[in-house]
Amino acid sequence: MTTEVAHHALCHCTDCRKASGAPATAWAMAAADQVTITGELVTYASSEHGRRMFCGVCGTSLFYTNEAIFPGMIDVQSATLDDPDAIPLGGQIQTAERIGWMGHLADLPSFERYPGPPEN
Repeated sequence: MTTEVAHHALCHCTDCRKASGAPATAWAMAAADQVTITGELVTYASSEHGRRMFCGVCGTSLFYTNEAIFPGMIDVQSATLDDPDAIPLGGQIQTAERIGWMGHLADLPSFERYPGPPEN
């Protein structure tokens, strides 16, 4: 995939959360002809025009297309890239649907690695 993308954002919508099982999903949108797909994909029609694509082997959620809204474009789940930092995040979208605690992450304790079991 090229690092030249039309848009790279963290999406907080309910559909993305339920499809990924994560509180938000990072999407990098590029022209479909700039993305090379190898392997076997499984496609799920998540809405009238929306299509979500998964790896047919491991089940990792990879792509989203919607020809009615984004013709000729493909959204790539950027956290699945070998180097997700190669494409700077440009913003957050669908924040009206954001989980409340996602807006306060900077206020929480942060650990470089798993801190271990809680003390009794």
